[in-house]
Amino acid sequence: MSLQKRYLKSRPESKVTFTLPAEAAEAGSRVFVVGDFNEWDPEATPMTRLKSGTWKATVDLPVDRTYAFRYLIDGCIWENDEEADGYAPTGVSHEENSLLRV
Repeated sequence: MSLQKRYLKSRPESKVTFTLPAEAAEAGSRVFVVGDFNEWDPEATPMTRLKSGTWKATVDLPVDRTYAFRYLIDGCIWENDEEADGYAPTGVSHEENSLLRV
């Protein structure tokens, strides 16, 4: 998994590309990135499957913030990003959310 951050010179935002490798969602037919930045809406930010099987989505986010997020596979499987900037308890279960600092 991978997070790419490209900070914009023209405004205080970063283009963040979320990447989920094919192995993490091999049987998945729909993958979304869900988090603070989209009010945890499970269908707000769909990811696109590339020919390689890798899933990607790019989101413009305001800088100087930390966002919690996870990947949602087929509406029922939650996956964290192994290369996240950190992790925090969900507050709902014993699981953790991935953290993104921009």
